[in-house]
Amino acid sequence: MEEKQKKNTKGVPINIHIILLAAIVLVIGFSAYRLYRWNKGTPSDYDPNYQTTDFDIEVMDNLIPLSPDKREGFADDGITTILCLGDDPFSLERGENGLAEQIARKTGATVYNGSFTGTTMATQFSYYNDGYILDAFSFSYVAKSLASGDFDLMKTAATYSYDENFAKTTQMLSELDMNTVDMICIMYDGSDYINKRPCDDPNAPYDEVTYTGALRSGVRAIQEAYPHIRIVVMSHTFCHSIDENGNFQNGDRANLGHGTLSHYLQKELDATMDVGVSFIDNFYGSVNEDNYLEYMTDYIHFNDAGRELLAQRFADCLFPELSAK
Repeated sequence: MEEKQKKNTKGVPINIHIILLAAIVLVIGFSAYRLYRWNKGTPSDYDPNYQTTDFDIEVMDNLIPLSPDKREGFADDGITTILCLGDDPFSLERGENGLAEQIARKTGATVYNGSFTGTTMATQFSYYNDGYILDAFSFSYVAKSLASGDFDLMKTAATYSYDENFAKTTQMLSELDMNTVDMICIMYDGSDYINKRPCDDPNAPYDEVTYTGALRSGVRAIQEAYPHIRIVVMSHTFCHSIDENGNFQNGDRANLGHGTLSHYLQKELDATMDVGVSFIDNFYGSVNEDNYLEYMTDYIHFNDAGRELLAQRFADCLFPELSAK
């Protein structure tokens, strides 16, 4: 019996060397296969001949809702009323294709147009000079007149203007009940950049001869007088400047002394954050370097389509419930 069991044990010989050799062959084979796949790579859909002018940009909107405590004690009349302040984007067309009128149409709000052609956010001089009446209609002066209710300077300066709308608009602003206004929309085009107004003074953040100083100063005046009003700043769009030879200069490349347009844009955003108001970026989000020919009549002014685009952008940002319908 013992002899038979020994024969059965020896019937299936096990060679450990063969097992180890097989394992090594499998490891080497698998590694070689992985190396082959790695060298081969994966198919790519990149086409070296494909061309596009599109580029990725980040729109710098910063929408800040008005704090509920600012509306405490305010008697809401149930009508959304918007006051538009600025220069040419609002003032050059006051009919049904005007920016203010299109904002009214898209939002259903009552909209007042308090803009003045050819003005700037910043003042030309530190103190008012009768020789340059446009300072009386710059943003900081208009804002302080609204806050104080004193329009004497603006009314006097308007009598020297060849534009009859200066007197009409000043009168409208002086008669407007600011307690009925729910929102102020501020938009100036690239006129401060083109007129070489200083962009910012870190040592004097409220200096009204600077672009951002005038913005801070004017907004603060309104906030202190009428805390219930939500303030929204619509940025400038892309534009050109014109050099001494009459040639267009790309506003995002030409530094006229205080930075390019994108520098003004960033500083404007910073200023709105300082005073806690909303910011809509039109430089990247509306009329830009790629599409300006479709929306502008010249180097800086908008056509009807351009104003419609700006109005739609305003409505989309601040009245999204209407855009969703």
